[in-house]
Amino acid sequence: MRIVIGGLVIILIFIGGYFGWQAWNGVGETAEVSTEGANELVQAQDITVGTGDVAEPGKQVSILYEGRLEDGTVFDSSAAHDNQPLVFVLGAQGIIPGFQVGVNGMREGGERVFIIPPSLGYGVQGVQDTEGNVVIPANSTLVFSVQLIEVSDVPQE
Repeated sequence: MRIVIGGLVIILIFIGGYFGWQAWNGVGETAEVSTEGANELVQAQDITVGTGDVAEPGKQVSILYEGRLEDGTVFDSSAAHDNQPLVFVLGAQGIIPGFQVGVNGMREGGERVFIIPPSLGYGVQGVQDTEGNVVIPANSTLVFSVQLIEVSDVPQE
């Protein structure tokens, strides 16, 4: 019995040390970011803090991503699009609000996981493919893993 308890104590010390090391190095920081008028928050955790330019509204960003449902089902990813980065202007229409909140503030080279509540995702609408199959059920919480490849000024037309 003592051996089992001693082993558990050692494991807990290692786990505590690991999370302490992450906090000390700025890795694994969790940020909750709210948007005006929303009752729920986007929860974000940096896996790797980048060192390049900061993603901010009005900048064009290029990202690699994987989107999952809470049960782990992947509904979309860069891999499904020949590993082509998703390029968009942060703050512009066309990208769900929670995704924009999750990417905002990242630095080039950074990796982040964020959780988007239904109110900042697709809400009661859900998403269907061209055949009418449900890809994202209504009121789904979405989990994204994102790598920020590049931040740039918006090209002039």
